[in-house]
Amino acid sequence: SPALVFGPLRLLLPLCKQKICLIILNQPIDEDYLHVLWKKALLKACADGAANHLYNVSAGCRDSFLPDYISGDFDSITAEVKAFYADKGCKLLETADQDFTDFTKCLSIMLEQIRQQQLQQGSHRLEVDTGLEGDWCSLIPVGGPCQTSTTGLKWNLDNQVLQFGKLVSTSNTYEPKPPGEPRNPVTISTDQPLLWSMAIRKPGD
Repeated sequence: SPALVFGPLRLLLPLCKQKICLIILNQPIDEDYLHVLWKKALLKACADGAANHLYNVSAGCRDSFLPDYISGDFDSITAEVKAFYADKGCKLLETADQDFTDFTKCLSIMLEQIRQQQLQQGSHRLEVDTGLEGDWCSLIPVGGPCQTSTTGLKWNLDNQVLQFGKLVSTSNTYEPKPPGEPRNPVTISTDQPLLWSMAIRKPGD
């Protein structure tokens, strides 16, 4: 199947129409970016204590920012926040397995939801020339080994297996580009779910 063209940081630009699935983690939320990303999200989730941050940052308009589900062992979410979202009909999915982080558990639920709703998956071409990209990026296997090939990175993978305890590309960056030229896209081909992570530079930094 053809690669899905995807500009990860273009999602932060209001005019981008790309649809996404959004997981909010337990860390401070940029309110401007939240408003932009929320409008694009087909599925929205919070990993445990992230619900506290969402509750606080959306004060005054909380009914417009209701996640589809909140998951985790619920050791971080406050009783007030948990009761609020439960009363609003948000699913509270307790996942008590201590062998996995709240993010990993939330992501596993998200992947299952994507499969059930038959949302688009496949090979990806990532456009990384918005000017918002920071210096680093990473490729992290999710749940098991991923046989992966890439282009457009300083350290590309050539049909190599990413697996915790063996090879994990957590400190990669983009291939050099000539001054004034656009950065080449990053292409990723993998046989299993793979987490792409990247630094974000605020405009003007």
